[in-house]
Amino acid sequence: MKPASDSRDSYRHFLRIPTRWMDNDVYGHVNNVNYYSYFDTVVNEYLMRKGVLDYERGETIGLVVETHCNYFRSIAFPDVIDAGLRVARLGSSSVRYEIGLFREGEDEAAAQGHFVHVYVDRESRRPKPLSEALRAVLDPLVVIQE
Repeated sequence: MKPASDSRDSYRHFLRIPTRWMDNDVYGHVNNVNYYSYFDTVVNEYLMRKGVLDYERGETIGLVVETHCNYFRSIAFPDVIDAGLRVARLGSSSVRYEIGLFREGEDEAAAQGHFVHVYVDRESRRPKPLSEALRAVLDPLVVIQE
């Protein structure tokens, strides 16, 4: 069963993302592949701003092992998206990030989904425990799922 769309107040962090002309497909709305790009953008922007993602030299990297998206309403250029971010689960070496995409001025998500990242050693690609620094910046994003 498809879930209902969430409202803005269920997310802890937002990033404004303008759509681009090239995001639209021949049907006149943003193509589904771009939604995952928006998901990736809000997650990595947050981690970089908080100083816990060094994608060039960090010893630990996050690999996407699961993704999902539900679509509720179309988004189309020139819409501006407010990408909401929350954390649904902090594991020992994994994080479930949940994202809601909201058209500017709308309270209900046009799309929502998740990424699960497993944090691994850059060289061996073996899982590593989440660092204390990463846990500290993710804690404010954690929501209790009912």
